[in-house]
Amino acid sequence: MNEGLSLTAILVGIIHSGIRLATPYLYAAIGETFGQRSGVLNLGVEGIILMGAYAGFYVVFQTGNLFFGVLAAAVMGGALGLAMAFVSITLQAEQGISGIGLFMFGLGASSLLFKTTLGTVEGVSGFPELNGCLSGLGIQSDFCAGNIPIVGQIFFGYNLMVYAAFALVPVAWWVLNKTTWGLNIRSVGQNPQAADTLGISVARVRYATVTLGGVLAGIAGASLSIALLNIFQENMTNGMGFIAVALVYFGSWTPFGVLAGALLFSLINALQLWVQVLGLNIPSDMAVMLPYLLTIIVLAVPFKRSLQPAALSKPFERGEN
Repeated sequence: MNEGLSLTAILVGIIHSGIRLATPYLYAAIGETFGQRSGVLNLGVEGIILMGAYAGFYVVFQTGNLFFGVLAAAVMGGALGLAMAFVSITLQAEQGISGIGLFMFGLGASSLLFKTTLGTVEGVSGFPELNGCLSGLGIQSDFCAGNIPIVGQIFFGYNLMVYAAFALVPVAWWVLNKTTWGLNIRSVGQNPQAADTLGISVARVRYATVTLGGVLAGIAGASLSIALLNIFQENMTNGMGFIAVALVYFGSWTPFGVLAGALLFSLINALQLWVQVLGLNIPSDMAVMLPYLLTIIVLAVPFKRSLQPAALSKPFERGEN
C-alpha cells in the first residue's frame, strides 16, 4: 500500500474519479429514461454508445475539432435511435430482440470501422480540465479554485462534458415533470390508449423520446472517447450501455434516481481502481467484479416498481382496448 497518501487524499481521489466515471452513464441513462417513460425499452444502448464513441473520436482525429466530434456522435446516435424507433414503433417488433440486434450491429460496425479507418489504437487531445483559474480571465491572479483543499479538489478539475452531464439531470427532471411535453411522455408511457383519445400522437412522442435517447447515448460515447479516455478501441464500453439501462430501473425512472445510481456504481468502480493502485492485498479479479456485483444486487432489490411505466415494452396500435 502507498504509505505516502493520507486517508483524506484517498477518499478525495475516489470521489473525484467516481464523478468522472459517472459521465457516460448519466448521458446514456438519462436518454434511456426518456425512452422508457414513453413506453419503449431500448437494449441497444451499448451499440449506440460504441458507434457514438467511434464517430466522435474519428471526427476529432481527422479535424481536431472537439465540437464537431460531439456533433458527429450525436448525429450517429440520433440515426441509430431513429432506426430503433422505426423497428419498435412502426414495425412493432419485440423491443428486447430489436435492442439486442442494435447492440450487435453497433458492436460489429464499430469494430469494422475501427479496423478499416484507424487500424490501431490512436490518441487525440480531448476536452481540457477546468480548474477554476482566474488567470485565464485576464485577471492578474494565479488563484485556482481547484487547488482549494478537499472542496476544490472534488468540484473542480473536470472537463466540460462532465459538468454538462450533471447539468443534464435537473434539466431532464424539469422537462419530464414541468412541461407539457413531459406530461405527454408520461401519459403515453402509462396509458397510451387514453393519451390517444386526448389527441396525443403516441407514435410521435415515442419516436421523439427514443431518438433523443439515441442522441444522448451517442454523446455518452463521445464523452468516453474524446473526454475521458481520449482513445478509441474495440468494445471499449465493456457493458456500459446495459449498466445504463439497469440504472434507469435502479433510479425508478427518475433523473435524480438515475444520478444516485450512476454515482453509486461509479464510486464502487473508482474504489476498485484505487484498490489496485494502492496495491491492497485483494485479488484484482475480485476488485473488478465489485461494480457489476453491486448492479446485480440492486436489481434484485424490489425498489419502487410501482413507478414503472405501465406500457413499458408494449407496442401500441390505435383501436386496441
